[in-house]
Amino acid sequence: MRLLWSLPKAAPALLRHLAAYAELAAYDLKRSQREISANIAVSVVALVSVFFAVLMGCATVVAITWDTPQRVPAIEWMGGGFLLVAVIALFYRASLKRGQAPFLDSVRRAWEEDRVILERILSDND
Repeated sequence: MRLLWSLPKAAPALLRHLAAYAELAAYDLKRSQREISANIAVSVVALVSVFFAVLMGCATVVAITWDTPQRVPAIEWMGGGFLLVAVIALFYRASLKRGQAPFLDSVRRAWEEDRVILERILSDND
């Protein structure tokens, strides 16, 4: 019975909190979108670099059978350069992943704080 009497008192606060949760969710979704975009860009760089490293490896095999001694080291250095770019991009991507906040984290934290207040408002104790 106390719950029914408390409802008019709690309704405005609940509506304000629902609106705040919507704002927090929108903020978290925008942050997630930026993080996903950064991950995609770094992954594309890494994939392209690995592709060129493999391509340079194949060119090395062709160059070994060729009769010019300077071509093999040049192709190997290019392949090593692409491989280095790929490794750096993958390490950067891993550091981005470590720094990411959990999905909708601020909404979850706000709900945990507000749940206590809501339970206190709706409790049977006066």
